[in-house]
Amino acid sequence: MQIPPPDSSSLATVSPQFAEDWLRALRQCSTESQLPSFLQRAGLHLAEGQLTHRVTLDQIVRLYQIAAVETGDEMTGLWSRPVRPRALQHLLTSVREASTLPAALHRFTTFWNLLLDDYQVHLSEDGACTGLQLVPQGEQPVQRFGHMLILKLAHGLLSWLAGYEVPVRAVQFAFERPAFAQDYAVIFPAPVSFGVHCSAIAFETKPLGLPGHRSNAELNAFLARAPRDWIFTGFREHTQSLKVREFLYRSSWENCHLADAARALSVTPRTLMRRLDAEDTSFQAIKDGLRRDLAIRDLQSGLKSIEEISQDTGFSSAANFHRAFRRWTGAPPSAYRSAAG
Repeated sequence: MQIPPPDSSSLATVSPQFAEDWLRALRQCSTESQLPSFLQRAGLHLAEGQLTHRVTLDQIVRLYQIAAVETGDEMTGLWSRPVRPRALQHLLTSVREASTLPAALHRFTTFWNLLLDDYQVHLSEDGACTGLQLVPQGEQPVQRFGHMLILKLAHGLLSWLAGYEVPVRAVQFAFERPAFAQDYAVIFPAPVSFGVHCSAIAFETKPLGLPGHRSNAELNAFLARAPRDWIFTGFREHTQSLKVREFLYRSSWENCHLADAARALSVTPRTLMRRLDAEDTSFQAIKDGLRRDLAIRDLQSGLKSIEEISQDTGFSSAANFHRAFRRWTGAPPSAYRSAAG
C-alpha cells in the first residue's frame, strides 16, 4: 500500500491516563528493571511511577516495538495468554489470501479465537453493516487498552488490504466513559460509545470491495512499522472533528475561523457547530489541540526556542504560551523539553 503523505495524525498525542492503561499490562509481563528501560528508550517520562506528559505517536510505536520483542508477547501483556512472536506475521499472511474484505474479517476472527482465552471475536453481517464483537468468556476486568488495540488492529488490517482507510460506522466499548474519552477520537474515525455489553466495531458493508494484492515486501513493511499503520487513524476522511483538524493543519490555521472551516467542508457554520457539539468538541478545542501537538513536537525536537514556538503557535508572548501550555497539559513547556532529552 502506498504510504500517504504526512497529515495531522503524525502529530497526534494522547493523555498520560490513556497510556497508563497500557503500562498496567506491561508491568504484568515485564520485570521490575525492564519497564523503566522500555520507557526511557521510548522517550517517556515517569514521575513517582506515573506518566506525567502527553504521549506521541512516535513514543507509542517505539514502546510497542521494544516491549513486543523483549517480553516475547506481541500484545504486550494485554491478554491473559501471551501472543508469541511472529503471530502477527501469520495473521497478515492469512488475511491477505482472503478473496473479499468480509472474508478477511472472518479470518481475523478465526485467528484470534485460536489464541484468546478471555474473549471470543464474533463476526456479524446484516446486509448494511459488517461488525466484530469482543464477547467475554467468563468474568474478568476489562483491559481498556487491549480492547482498543484489537479493534483498531481489525480496522488497520482491513485498510491495509483495501489500499485505503476503510470507513468505520461506529465503535463501542464495554467500559464506562473515561475522563480521557476524547483520546479515542484520535484513534477511531467514527462515533465512539461506552458502557455497553461488549466492545465492537462496525463497518459499512457496501463500500467493502475486493482486497488488493499485498506482496511479501508490503507485508514486511507493515510489520516493521507496527503499530504505526494501524493504531492512529488518518485525519482526512471521516468525522467532522478530524476533518476540521486536517483543514487547520493544511491551512494558515492561525487566522482560520469557524466560518473558514465550514466553507471548506461545504456546510454552514451553524451546521458545523452542531456536528462538532455532537462529537463532544468545538472548533476552538480542535484548534487548541493542534496548537498543543505542534508545540509538543517542536519542544521535543529541541530545534526551536520556547520563544520561537510561542510565536509559531500564535501567542503574543512566551508568558501567554506558558500559561496556555500548562492549561493544556498540566505541565510547563520546559518539562517536555527535558523529557525529550
